[in-house]
Amino acid sequence: MDVITQEILEEFKLRMRLSDDEDDNLKRILKASHDDLQRICGDYDINTHEVFKELVFERSRYVYNDALEYFHNNFLTQLNNLNIDKALESSDVDETV
Repeated sequence: MDVITQEILEEFKLRMRLSDDEDDNLKRILKASHDDLQRICGDYDINTHEVFKELVFERSRYVYNDALEYFHNNFLTQLNNLNIDKALESSDVDETV
């Protein structure tokens, strides 16, 4: 299943004020951002978790503007918060077993 749906792509293009001629490139950027953030933060659903989607869009914006080297430092708090939330979520599951 493709995690970057047409709806996600259109939402990102609208936010960035981009036209349709870059769809393939934008899909690659969004997919790479999604995969990187899942590796860092844990398994979040971009379609249902607004904070995660926002981070995917922000990372994609940085990539699109050739400024990826600044993303992690600028969003460190948000990245850590998602990572901590996922860790706490899995520790809650461990305690109930």
